[in-house]
Amino acid sequence: MEEVDVEPPVTVSTGSAAGKHLGFAWGPGDILVYETLYKASGAKGSGSPFIHEVRKDEDIYSPILRKLFNESHHIFVGLQTIREDLPSKNKKPQFVSISKNYRSVIRACMEELQQVAGRHYLFMLPYNNCVSILLAIELIWNLCEVLFIDAAPAGSLLLHLLDWVRLHKADVDEKARDVLQSESPAEHESYWDVVLGYVLQGRLEEARQMLVKQASLHPAARNMFKLMDTLLSKMPFYNPSGTQTLTEFDVKWRHWHEEVDRCLQDNSFASNQHLEAICKILVGDEDTLLEHKDLLSTWYHFLVTRLLFCHPTVKPTELHYYAQSCLTMFLDSRSAPEPLDSILLAAFEFDIHQVIKDCSIALNNWWFVAHLTDLLDHCKLLQSHNLHFGSNLREFLLLEYASGLFTHHSLWQLAVDYFDHCPEFGRVYLELQIERVPLDTERKALKVLRICEQRQMSEQVRSICKIMAMRALRNNRLGSALSWSIRAKDAAFATLISERFLQDYCAKGTFSDLDLIDNLGPAMLLSDRLTFLGKYREFHKLYGEKRFREAAKLLLSLMTAKIAPRSFWMTLLTDALPLLEQKEVGSVVLLIVFSCMSVT
Repeated sequence: MEEVDVEPPVTVSTGSAAGKHLGFAWGPGDILVYETLYKASGAKGSGSPFIHEVRKDEDIYSPILRKLFNESHHIFVGLQTIREDLPSKNKKPQFVSISKNYRSVIRACMEELQQVAGRHYLFMLPYNNCVSILLAIELIWNLCEVLFIDAAPAGSLLLHLLDWVRLHKADVDEKARDVLQSESPAEHESYWDVVLGYVLQGRLEEARQMLVKQASLHPAARNMFKLMDTLLSKMPFYNPSGTQTLTEFDVKWRHWHEEVDRCLQDNSFASNQHLEAICKILVGDEDTLLEHKDLLSTWYHFLVTRLLFCHPTVKPTELHYYAQSCLTMFLDSRSAPEPLDSILLAAFEFDIHQVIKDCSIALNNWWFVAHLTDLLDHCKLLQSHNLHFGSNLREFLLLEYASGLFTHHSLWQLAVDYFDHCPEFGRVYLELQIERVPLDTERKALKVLRICEQRQMSEQVRSICKIMAMRALRNNRLGSALSWSIRAKDAAFATLISERFLQDYCAKGTFSDLDLIDNLGPAMLLSDRLTFLGKYREFHKLYGEKRFREAAKLLLSLMTAKIAPRSFWMTLLTDALPLLEQKEVGSVVLLIVFSCMSVT
């Protein structure tokens, strides 16, 4: 656990025992909470020895949600590669596709969480809570995709909103399966709920197929069912890819609407309350819609159904009016809107910044707001919004999200790419956070080092290498320590380790880590002592290969260059004595002896 830089403030814990208090201190991404003892009354003693860690981003420790972070990281990196110079109309399909990719990752994690919750009954509640959050996230993201990213125009807008409601209101399909699997579907208790549910979602073809089953049970009412079938089949839906203009569609829809209204006025379905309710829904009767709150379940489903049967050519600029009125009509006057309601309402009002602000407050991590804001920023929808302290909204949220990832033992690697794409403060954050990564193993240290080297973070490179070199030296792993000190270009530490190598040689008569010393190359020039170590090892190789004259000359150069440590001179003289037996190098050996004497 990292140490806290300052003395933590002490805060009284409400409802605690007499004299007991809680201290809070910020750690790297977490809060440290500990019990203290109030001493103003003269009491002696200390608080509880237990320190509790409170994580601000608990979700990153969920194995399933880690998949969400990993998969979305790939999508994020791909988004950053889209060329800025492309016209906006050419990039729009790419942005919509990327948005759908994000949503598919959310849904995959949500489905996996549901499966795990079913297998682990004891842990069902936390899993279900997580599923509820992901459902809300996907609901908000999908709406933002429709309104902001795809920016669907009038006509197409309603079709997108219908898809939005159908995707997030799947209980009618579950009921339909139960009904159709029963012995007599038309007599099932949920039969009419399914038919009405289909109609409320604009799934008229499925509603017609269900009504056929009821019509076969009531031959006397065959004409009435046939009339309803005709009305359902004739309801026009706008086709964005067709040749029909929006005005032509509106005229056709109004004719159909008038026909349905005539049937209602003629009491064509008065003898069947269910068919009459369907007819009232088709004309957009608000009282009838509100009578089926249990089937609609949410005000935004009510909104889309109301638009479908009253205002199918609604324009984006008109949405906020209908959204606010539907929220007011649907909710009980005594109940206040939930945070999700406020977020969706802000989206319908096209207040992007309010959506992001409310999501930042309501959700339990930064993942959603960071990625959605990044995508909206690429769509050029947030360019006017800068923060007072210098960064823009996109960068601020990405920095917060990436900082949270850095507290995790493996997700910190993902955070590096997020910092890389924050042009103003990303590098500063990375430099601060990278120093907090615990270098548990040499493999992890090499990963961190590679990241720093790729970004020319020279101070961090030196710091990492020094830490690893010192750790290796404490464990008496001289080769590893020397390798790290060379990588850090730390001459003083390289000198220290070279001294240790020479001491070991004096004590044992052999060198350890010969491969490293034999392949020092230009690195031996880092310090005089390292140079001497490398050249001295070279002398031994020449001697072993019986290249006595070259060995003697090298030994002489080591003495005359005065880079040999004083404590090592006697060893050099001892090494020179066997060379006296070689006639061709005798004079060189005498020079070595005289060199030692002159230095002395």
